[in-house]
Amino acid sequence: MKNSLIKKSMTNVLKSNALMSILLLIAIIGVVVTSLIPPQILKYIVDHNLVARSYDKLLFLAIAYIGVLLFIGVFDFVKEAILTVLGQKITKEIRVQMMEKLQRINASFFSSNSSGIVVSRFTNDVDAINTLFTSGIIGMVVDCFKVIGIVVSIWMFSSKLGAVTLILLPAIYGITRLFQKRMLKAQIENRILISKVNNHISESIKNVKMIKAYSKENFMEKNYTKYLLDNYKTVEKVNFYDSVFSPIIQLTRAVVIAFIVVLSSKHLNYLGISLGMVAASIELISNLFTPIENLGMELQDIQEAISGIHRVDDFYSEAEDNFKKNALKVEDIIPVKGEVRLSFNDISFHYEDDNDVLQNINLNLVSNEKVTFVGRTGVGKSTLFKLIMGLLKPSKGNITINGVDVYDIPNSEKRKIFGYVNQSFHIIKGNVADQISLQDKNITRKQVEEAIEFVGMTDYIWSLENGMDTKVTSDTLFSQGQKQLLAIARAIVTNPPILLLDEITANLDSITEDKIVSVLKKASDAHTILSISHRLSSMIASDRVVILEKGRIKNVGAPEVLLQKDNWYRSHIALEKMTWN
Repeated sequence: MKNSLIKKSMTNVLKSNALMSILLLIAIIGVVVTSLIPPQILKYIVDHNLVARSYDKLLFLAIAYIGVLLFIGVFDFVKEAILTVLGQKITKEIRVQMMEKLQRINASFFSSNSSGIVVSRFTNDVDAINTLFTSGIIGMVVDCFKVIGIVVSIWMFSSKLGAVTLILLPAIYGITRLFQKRMLKAQIENRILISKVNNHISESIKNVKMIKAYSKENFMEKNYTKYLLDNYKTVEKVNFYDSVFSPIIQLTRAVVIAFIVVLSSKHLNYLGISLGMVAASIELISNLFTPIENLGMELQDIQEAISGIHRVDDFYSEAEDNFKKNALKVEDIIPVKGEVRLSFNDISFHYEDDNDVLQNINLNLVSNEKVTFVGRTGVGKSTLFKLIMGLLKPSKGNITINGVDVYDIPNSEKRKIFGYVNQSFHIIKGNVADQISLQDKNITRKQVEEAIEFVGMTDYIWSLENGMDTKVTSDTLFSQGQKQLLAIARAIVTNPPILLLDEITANLDSITEDKIVSVLKKASDAHTILSISHRLSSMIASDRVVILEKGRIKNVGAPEVLLQKDNWYRSHIALEKMTWN
């Protein structure tokens, strides 16, 4: 392992549950030992009672036989129960450690890893690790001891029969693994195609208006039919292997038993064993198939678990934020409320491909200044905002607020400094007030009410069934414009000195856009506002406009000055006016 996360979690759980661990060991030994006793009792019954026609102890032996089977069940139940409990505790411990890591992890991790990948680490990978403990290593150890015990028991009856059993082992294992691999492949294909079917249904429902508008019903139906047919074929494969495997194992078992009976017959008597030994050997060999079959599945579980361990270890090895951040408070960064000096000091930034997204950005902003960043798509405007909030670390240079590097500001303090609004508003589980406070206990009810009033949504929200306490179960409760107003309320609820607006009017009609802009004009008096605008004519009144081109600052100045001196800015304004007129 690259680090001791998994080992540490398992050790902690086993140490804190020492008694349960001892019981698990006893249960494992009990399962292995008791599973070898019934054939011995059966041998004794046949040789000393049935063949000798002596029935004195037959009832006692029958009760003992049933009793041992009962003990096997009890030991197996205890083993599985303890493994389940310990497995869940280990899973919980690993996920707790991972969540603590997630809170410390560098924000750049989320730039190269989607939310689906992160969730998969916490769910699928950790569940795979859980199987390593519950049905992987422990199960393999138990089944290996069972196989060894059975082979030794048979060898004690007859060395020739023991040799035959050893020859059978690889053949039985080979047949089992062949079918298991094919079944696994078919099951994986089936899961992939099921996800395609489910995704197609979801996309069809979500985009039904667009599908109908462009008359794409036949196209969607054709794709859906193809996914269903492909899925049906994989289901057929799974069912075929599942139905064929069991009869083949049964047939193999029958052939082996018949072979033993023939070799032990009175005419051949090749094995030289008693009738009781034959009966016991048949039961032992019948019992041999189950652990061998389990070994194949357990090996598969272990392989999946090892890959899960590597992925979790990779996650746990990710770079963390500087722990010095914990010492900084907003009062240390902004001693005088509202007074901020934001400085871009020779900023350059690139992602993993080493191509600079931003190059040598130098800029100084003063308190309550309004600056708009403009430029073609892909010039790095949104990346610049992530750098300003300290979510990404510059490849070169730094950004400071009153001389403090923004990357050193703790995440817990950032919401008191930055208010961020983008094109989309993400609904969280909770009521209307929670959508604004994000369930931050430091934000009071009064602050939420003031934020709602500021954006002009008081009347609408109080018209809802329970006002601010109305549960938000879907995003249909609010229109697109109302969502943007709620996003602004969410951003300003802590009264941060800096507002970052990332193309927030991109998907709005002109009437709603005007309302949003008027709300932002109210906020402009007491905040430093940095905005990205796709329509220059709709941006709030700016003190300066920064034109970005190929990751660099091409020009910067007051809007009226740029209108006279910058051809790109002037032509862009003119084109917008022609379009909207």
